[in-house]
Amino acid sequence: MDLNFSAAEEAFRAEVREFAHTQIPPDIRETVDAGEHISRDHTIRWQQILHAKGWGAASWPREFGGPGWDVVQQHIFDEEMALAGAPRQLPFGLRMVGPVLMRFGTPAQQKRFLPGIPSADVWWCQGYSEPGAGSDLAGLTTRAERKGDRYVLNGQKTWTTLAQHADWMFCVARTDTQAKKQEGISFLLLDMTSKGVTVRPIFLLDGAHEVNEVFLDDVEVPVEQRVGEENQGWTVAKYLLEHERTNIANLGILKRELARARRLAGDKLEEPGFAARLAEVEVEVMALEITNLRVLSEARSRGAPGPMASMLKIKGSELLQRISELILETQGRAALARARDDDALGGWALSAEAAYYLNLRKVTIYGGSNEIQRSIIAKHVLEL
Repeated sequence: MDLNFSAAEEAFRAEVREFAHTQIPPDIRETVDAGEHISRDHTIRWQQILHAKGWGAASWPREFGGPGWDVVQQHIFDEEMALAGAPRQLPFGLRMVGPVLMRFGTPAQQKRFLPGIPSADVWWCQGYSEPGAGSDLAGLTTRAERKGDRYVLNGQKTWTTLAQHADWMFCVARTDTQAKKQEGISFLLLDMTSKGVTVRPIFLLDGAHEVNEVFLDDVEVPVEQRVGEENQGWTVAKYLLEHERTNIANLGILKRELARARRLAGDKLEEPGFAARLAEVEVEVMALEITNLRVLSEARSRGAPGPMASMLKIKGSELLQRISELILETQGRAALARARDDDALGGWALSAEAAYYLNLRKVTIYGGSNEIQRSIIAKHVLEL
């Protein structure tokens, strides 16, 4: 197994690094480096810059408007962009519904929906979680009743990230109430301007509006906006989750945030306890990188990490949380709160470091909770 990058791959890395350091707008880089919330404007501006370069959809094949990079080039691109202070690209279109449409969509659906994703003309959100169906997605109760050439949707989605900006939602709904939990589900594409769609914000502890509840009341969805066969949406949904997890180790982000922790630590680096915890995390990030390289080496021939994605997701998300704890600790009492003029949090606001720490409590849950990922790994091992 060769874990070294080829000369061509190192040349590609140099090209990506040069582009990142010269093209990321300073205000966006500063926001990312400070660990602050990325705005809608930041996201769209950066996506348009990448699209103009032809790099708007790094993981997409040429026939669908991507650069046609292999998995190693995609890894290099993601790592260098993160290290340079680029914001994360929205995954909902690029890494979720986009690959689903390429695999299960009709030619008409591909032609209609794919071009607007890398260009940032269309913003997508994910309609999976419900109040009683999160990690157990098969327990969803949102109903889609077929009436002629349309489905009529009724139900509720929750924790819908950035739905307040979204033009479209991809969602799963139950089309056969008599079938088993994993059956009788269909995958639908929903125009967020449709009559009967209501988006209500869920404010986070730091006062930010990142997630939402979405209520669906007699929302009509044309049948041609169903992806895959009726009642076969579980297969589509699982395929999407596999793609969501493929880059969830986030090595570039881990390295960048480790550097931020060191930068913020100052004199705390002289404290043996803190220095030991920081060193321990650094070693584990190095070990994760080696594991990721092994996965990439295998993916050169196999094309996808399969169940290994679950292992990368578990370790990557847990390490990111531990780094956020170290960043929080560097601030001492100053991390807890500071005075401000408005009263969104009773006249106080969390520091950027505290808000970052709290926000990252979610990473061990989304993309399939880490408990579910351990079950996937165990099942795979037992079947060998």
